[in-house]
Amino acid sequence: MNTRQKFNLWGPTSLAVLLAASLTGPVYAQQAPEQADSAQTVSAEAQAGAEQAVEQDQRELPRGHFRLPDQGDIIGEYYTVTVEDPKETLIDIARRHNIGYEEMRMANPGVSMWVPGEGTEVVIPARYILPPAPREGVVVNLSELRMYYYPADKPGIVETYPVSVGREEFATPVGITRTTVKVKDPAWAPPASMRREAAERGDPAPSVVPPGPDNPLGEHAILLAMPSYLIHGTNRPDGVGMRASRGCIRMYPEDIKSLYERLPSGTQVNLMDAPFKAGWAADGTLFVQSYPQLEENKGDFEPLINAIERVDALIEDQVEVDYEQVKRAVESPDGHFVALYGPQAPAPAEEAPAELNGLFEEVELSQAPPAEEDA
Repeated sequence: MNTRQKFNLWGPTSLAVLLAASLTGPVYAQQAPEQADSAQTVSAEAQAGAEQAVEQDQRELPRGHFRLPDQGDIIGEYYTVTVEDPKETLIDIARRHNIGYEEMRMANPGVSMWVPGEGTEVVIPARYILPPAPREGVVVNLSELRMYYYPADKPGIVETYPVSVGREEFATPVGITRTTVKVKDPAWAPPASMRREAAERGDPAPSVVPPGPDNPLGEHAILLAMPSYLIHGTNRPDGVGMRASRGCIRMYPEDIKSLYERLPSGTQVNLMDAPFKAGWAADGTLFVQSYPQLEENKGDFEPLINAIERVDALIEDQVEVDYEQVKRAVESPDGHFVALYGPQAPAPAEEAPAELNGLFEEVELSQAPPAEEDA
């Protein structure tokens, strides 16, 4: 399947086996050290008061819910927690704080996912640049491994949850679709390819897996108007936040349960792939972040050109930014926030600006048409 194809989608999927079933907030600590001091523009006391107000407001919202900013494109905050239980894994902590596997791994390099150790300080990367897409319905950013939901009945709220998407050989397609039927306690029919693989291993798979603890769809499924694709739970929540599915969107059981109860049928679902994001914070800081690009969606996509165009569209030649930082973010896609301009950006060095090492020459060459070969 060409994952770059845009779909004009039609009626509900024909997963008849699914229809056989009945139809029917985090604790915040101090801000992470990497967040730059913004005391250039406000007093330390005012900043502390603002942070406390944000934290208090966030505690009053349900899991995954954030208020849309009056200005800008950024929600949430980085914070840290300390491991108190020596038996606790980073995966346990990630799930409790609404973070996926890869997000947690990239935010805490050098910390063991399985044995972080009592007393270890763990970064919770719960700050997000909203994806470059219309703020309506459900938006799934595949490279980011994260879903955003803009509920129509709550115009000032956005919800966000970690998800798993299709691994490379079963890539989740890019396209616009919509939700159709909701299924509680779905049955699951392993696809023919999976049954063949299992048979070759000498472990034949059943034709239908009934609802229960062995069902990989979990207890809730939301079908999409894209045949054979759906949003569902899982009986293996440790894998949420990585490329682990056969193309469907997997969520933590508690997240899909909440979404299942509130998401109207017919809601638009935008499956997009934006490995590079940029956005303004409320204080006028321009941030960017970059994620590992999905191999199957590269095609003629030029990551550096895309990143520069994205930044240029936001600044509109009104401010100067260090494009070398953009280049470094693209070349080291770890999801970290990088401040390019504004109160939270690093102060410019007094010496002459660093050379861009042929950055724009590279871009121009990549955009130029190939020269005709000599006869």
